[in-house]
Amino acid sequence: MRVDAMTFPKPLVQMGPAAATTRGAGFDGMLLTEGGRTAFNAATAAAIAAPDLELSTGVAVAFPRSPMIAAQNAWELQELTNGHFRLGLGTQVKTHVVRRYGVEFEQPGPRLRDYVRAVKACFAGFRGEPLDHHGEFYELTFLNRQWSPGPIDAPDPKVDVAAVNPWMLQMAGEVADGVHIHPIGEPGYLQRHAIPCIAEGAARAGRSPADIDVIVPVTTIVGDTDEQRDASRDVARATMSFYGSTPNYAFIWDEAGFEGTTERIRSKQKAGDFAGMAAEITDDHLATFCTEADWDDLASQLIETYADVADRLVLYSAGTADADTLERYGAVARAISDRTAS
Repeated sequence: MRVDAMTFPKPLVQMGPAAATTRGAGFDGMLLTEGGRTAFNAATAAAIAAPDLELSTGVAVAFPRSPMIAAQNAWELQELTNGHFRLGLGTQVKTHVVRRYGVEFEQPGPRLRDYVRAVKACFAGFRGEPLDHHGEFYELTFLNRQWSPGPIDAPDPKVDVAAVNPWMLQMAGEVADGVHIHPIGEPGYLQRHAIPCIAEGAARAGRSPADIDVIVPVTTIVGDTDEQRDASRDVARATMSFYGSTPNYAFIWDEAGFEGTTERIRSKQKAGDFAGMAAEITDDHLATFCTEADWDDLASQLIETYADVADRLVLYSAGTADADTLERYGAVARAISDRTAS
């Protein structure tokens, strides 16, 4: 398994030092999620400072950008990183896409499938093939030499998609190079839904499931003292309650034996009670959805849980860690990479 640090894009002047520190700590890569700041600019600044760091957008919001714009950004980053960039794409939720970005959201699953195919058609066009994509949502047919970035000395960037429900997971297996599992995708969910659905989509397209990388973010509870672990639990509760508040993800809680979790979190969210949201995440939730260990055992615990299902692990808790804790997570990342290399 390769191991990434999850990172929120920072001011661009900070991204270079952050990337160099992440690589120096022992991580294989950096996963750049997109919120208030864009992932592509942050990835560029990171790549200049640490060109051998594997970078991916995890994920960039697809629909506000045309497939050509996303493809161009990915192509230039793939060139800059000498082939170490992955384009991770997601739909976001309707409120953000319509009310924040001001674009359409109809049929997000089929639209994203067409988007991925359109991006890959652009890559072929950059290499000199005719641009000839005719999809349900996107039609791309014009790319002369003047407007093409041209070939690069690297393979086409991998194109990954974020998927949660079975249809999206199957679609990812059909057209994508990797799947970003949701942060509340606990091991049981991976076995019940993610792995079988990805394999079903791959078979439908005549592909091998081994061709699709499974990218799994993990929330860790780690420390060598009770005080450290209690602090880590508090962070985990806040993280899980934030991601678990979306109605479309309620089935993950329910199938894991925690029926009604989303409804209870949302009632606190609507009241503006963020502490109450976190309090809905019990110790039993944490035991199911997080990996808990002391620092010396964390690598072994993660390998035991995820080695059979994940191609890349994303240490989610590293994203907000202080310098000393990042170094400790980096040592864990290095141990996982070394011990699973064979």
